[in-house]
Amino acid sequence: MHLDVHDMRDFYYRSALGRAAQRIVRDQVLQFWPDAHGHTMVGYGFAVPLLRPYLKGARRVVGLMPAPQGVMSWPAGQPNVTVLCEETLWPLETGHVDRLIMMHGLETSERPSELLDECYRVLGPGGEALFVLPNRSGLWARSEKTPFGYGRPYSLSQLDAQLKRHDFIRQSHVSVLYQPPSSRRFWMRTGPVWERIGRAIPALVAGGVLIVRVSKRYPPERTGLGDKVRMPNPLDVLTPAPKKEQKPV
Repeated sequence: MHLDVHDMRDFYYRSALGRAAQRIVRDQVLQFWPDAHGHTMVGYGFAVPLLRPYLKGARRVVGLMPAPQGVMSWPAGQPNVTVLCEETLWPLETGHVDRLIMMHGLETSERPSELLDECYRVLGPGGEALFVLPNRSGLWARSEKTPFGYGRPYSLSQLDAQLKRHDFIRQSHVSVLYQPPSSRRFWMRTGPVWERIGRAIPALVAGGVLIVRVSKRYPPERTGLGDKVRMPNPLDVLTPAPKKEQKPV
């Protein structure tokens, strides 16, 4: 189940809790990838809040938004870089993406296996991806007040198994968002404290979100991974079918 793009926008840009979550996740993304100079950066789902630091240095930035979610123009006041696309049919050439960020994409997809195949297809040799997902053990996956409360939450072992089946190799991971998903003043003011405690003593409380950095295994262990079945041209239905020769009776 995909949330509407306007609900995503309102959470991340118009609520205090959403802005705090955006900052924490984005800061961690920058820890993994401090810059993207000369790289092609792609975000899928609702990953545009995490792409902003790369707008200046990257060779190209693209924000893919799935059709069930909808699309919005982004970034505000600058040339638009977002594109509406099918979940498993991205308008990108094979092997041309250097860095991929997926947030609110995998857990809400009804075809996660095909979606991961599409991630593999667009990444080039040496390409990396970040998957930002609700943690099954965390509080954020249990609250529908945030976008992380929708879809299918993951444990690290579940995500690992799924990624390995699609020829991705985990390089590192981290949990973030240890504060409760509440906009009450006490929790908002003590949020940084919870974040420090959670990262220092992860056994004490589970982070609400998993961020997993993976690389692309090449060549793939599976056979036929690159053989994608493309959608037919919709204009083909307008082409008259060839007439069959009728046999004399």
